[in-house]
Amino acid sequence: MKTKILSIDGKEKSSIDLPKCFSAKIREDIVAKVLEALKKKQPYSPSPVAGKQHSAKGKMVHRRHVWRSGYGRGASRVPRKIFSQKGSQFRWEAAEVPFARGGMRAHPPKILGMINYSKINKKELKMALFSALSATANKRLVEKKYKRINELTKTIPFIVDSKLISLKVKDRNLSLKKILGEDLFEIAQKSKNVRAGKGKMRGRKYKKSAGILIVIGENEKLKTKSFDVVNVKTLGVNDLAKGGLGRLVIYSEEAIKFLGELKC
Repeated sequence: MKTKILSIDGKEKSSIDLPKCFSAKIREDIVAKVLEALKKKQPYSPSPVAGKQHSAKGKMVHRRHVWRSGYGRGASRVPRKIFSQKGSQFRWEAAEVPFARGGMRAHPPKILGMINYSKINKKELKMALFSALSATANKRLVEKKYKRINELTKTIPFIVDSKLISLKVKDRNLSLKKILGEDLFEIAQKSKNVRAGKGKMRGRKYKKSAGILIVIGENEKLKTKSFDVVNVKTLGVNDLAKGGLGRLVIYSEEAIKFLGELKC
């Protein structure tokens, strides 16, 4: 499948044969499986000895004729620590239990429940990567992912001259406007808005858009906050398919040459 390489002015510079991975069969089931296996969460929990660093002597006994008994005092059977004593009279406070001051948490988060034990086969991981690459050249999937795109008139994927990487921010943005067009450029930029509704109070204050992904060559470097940038050597399924297949992607000429050397 032939496609055109665009210059920094958005005009056709030359044409190139797309690597075989862009025509691979799109396996959405395998991609979903891989994304599930790649999920990461930073495990956290309180200290194992939190709420237990005290001198509480265990549950109080309520038997008669026992020293240090709580019999007849109207005190509940909870672990208590002694602050002072006079014979068999004690001044003590509840400790360790969740409702006591300085006590442990009732049902704290547990590390074992946060570790992802899912694994993925190497062949499935490779198949998912090629499916995600193939989806970036599929108009139907790109239109489905980006709801604001009514109809994609441009040829995808976008392959641009590697000169784009070395441009300064202002010139690069102007160049991308010419390559993508005004409407697509607005969609391509990452946006972050305050969520409407109660989600703001539940740890989901902001909504972010996916924006466009720029895949640069192995020896190229690019830093920008307006777009996601990834080196072709570290390109993964999470970069291309998180949130759904069909991401808008710009590949540099050097990145396409690297993908062409991969065995699909």
